[in-house]
Amino acid sequence: MNITLLTVGKTDRNWIWEGLQTYCARLKHYMPFSVVEIPDLKNISALSKDQIKEKEGQLILKNLKDADEVILLDEKGKEYTSKEWALMLEKKISSGGRNIVFVIGGPYGFSSQVYSRANGMISLSRMTFSHQMVRTIFTEQLYRAFTIMKGEPYHHE
Repeated sequence: MNITLLTVGKTDRNWIWEGLQTYCARLKHYMPFSVVEIPDLKNISALSKDQIKEKEGQLILKNLKDADEVILLDEKGKEYTSKEWALMLEKKISSGGRNIVFVIGGPYGFSSQVYSRANGMISLSRMTFSHQMVRTIFTEQLYRAFTIMKGEPYHHE
């Protein structure tokens, strides 16, 4: 089993990239983890928000395998405490075999086809974060979940 973070667009802020790399390196001690960045669309100034979401959606779907469990990071998704998140993740991992792909869309969200393909949705907060910042925030929360599962002293209550 592998966990992948699939994102639309590149990380172009050094401080975001450095934070992301810190938690990616830490996560590899628990489970195979990778980040896949879909390049930003080019020449989009004449496109509507819906057209952008559709084109990004096509690229997202091309990066998914039929057997993948796909979880969207979406403002309409379920919110978890860190312990609830760790428990949910542990159940998914222990239920076996399927690779889990967490998807961060572009600034306008997901197309209807991507929503249809998803097996679930989670929200990191009721607040809105930039789609670049979410990469590091999510990866830190994923790392936190593994430390909770292993009983390690990272998470404090």
